[in-house]
Amino acid sequence: MRSFTLLPLTAALVGKAFADVKFTKPAAGASINVGTISIEWQDSGDSPSLDDLTTYEIQLIQGGNDGTNSVPLTVLSTKGSHTAGTKAQGTIPVGIAEEIKNSFYLKMQSVAKEGGQVINYSSRFSIKGLAGTSPDTAIAGAKSVTGTAGPDTQNQVANNAGAAVPADGDVFNMAYADQTGPTRYAPMQGIPPTKITAKNYTPLHPTSSFSIAKTFLPIAKIQTTITQSQTFSVSSMENTAAPQAGPSGDMQRFLNRWKD
Repeated sequence: MRSFTLLPLTAALVGKAFADVKFTKPAAGASINVGTISIEWQDSGDSPSLDDLTTYEIQLIQGGNDGTNSVPLTVLSTKGSHTAGTKAQGTIPVGIAEEIKNSFYLKMQSVAKEGGQVINYSSRFSIKGLAGTSPDTAIAGAKSVTGTAGPDTQNQVANNAGAAVPADGDVFNMAYADQTGPTRYAPMQGIPPTKITAKNYTPLHPTSSFSIAKTFLPIAKIQTTITQSQTFSVSSMENTAAPQAGPSGDMQRFLNRWKD
């Protein structure tokens, strides 16, 4: 399996926002180079307010405007914070897909404070310098679309405030060994409890069968694994206690012996 190193998310506060996401960069029909991708967005004018959203995840998608004819290629940013700003940056690997005009778009999944989420999509754009192979599903889906419009927004906050699982959330519940294609999905990572109360321990997931290779195996077709976004959050506060004074007297003279 190939693993991809993503650039750290860089964010900057750009004024106060009052609506959910409308992507402004990459622009509709733009042609960008493989490698670093800069992402920007602004107010869309639709509910919910960005102040009502917490974290987000941005994926690079190739294919049609439907979940059945498109393929998520990689995660460009994870656990981004809407309070940090409206810019992000990630990396597109050279071998992740093949060049098809206006076949790529971005998918942002934002978690709402009250529960549920909103999913926004960018317009379509092209990527130059790719040297990979795209799945047949993505190729067929991309060729079935005319224009540069991406999929419609999925507002699962307004429709159902308690909807914590995305429309395609079932993919995260499917056993890893049962999945096919270049992109696989893993369930949300668990949060350790504050106490260990279990007396008997059982595996979280069933074991999977395996066979020992006796000849050289073909190159793995799995390109990346996407883990479900974490909804757990924590809060912290500044420790205002004054620092304790350093040692003095004999102890300080003892410590001074090791100073350079």
